[in-house]
Amino acid sequence: MSATSPELSREALARRIAEVALLRGEFTLRSGRKSSYYLDKYLFETQPDILMALGKAFAAMLPPETDRLAGPELGAVALAAATAMHAKLPFVLVRNSKKGYGSSKLVEGTLKAGDKVVIIEDILTTGGQIVEAAKTLEAAGATVIKMIGTIDRLEGARENIEAAGYSYASLFTTADLGIKPE
Repeated sequence: MSATSPELSREALARRIAEVALLRGEFTLRSGRKSSYYLDKYLFETQPDILMALGKAFAAMLPPETDRLAGPELGAVALAAATAMHAKLPFVLVRNSKKGYGSSKLVEGTLKAGDKVVIIEDILTTGGQIVEAAKTLEAAGATVIKMIGTIDRLEGARENIEAAGYSYASLFTTADLGIKPE
């Protein structure tokens, strides 16, 4: 598909993501759990038609009071950038750990105390990384008002995120992509 192709419907977007990013085999997830499939975020996030459609879909889900977006490194950076362009909002990057040079910041970009932030994420299994990112943003003075994932693997992310006190939504679940539970 080219950058000038018609917009993807929700169903077509789900099919397109599965078509380019669903891998079968034996995989170890970030959570340490084994899985017979893997959704390679880099395979779908590097496709212009998918990235544009995801940015637009995320932008449509933002609460009106959103001041800023955040994308945890590395997988959600492209998603946050695409969403920022559609929503015309600034975004920040949230590092997993401080770098040992330069400014040594955990949050890159401009974040003001009191900013109402929505975190954009790629694929969620347990929700651990997005909750860590939220804590980093809060430590920097922001208020996390919502978390939105691209794909929820339906393996506890929603429950863990909501138990941590955050509002959560996902664009798709693995069921939407035609993946049967393991």
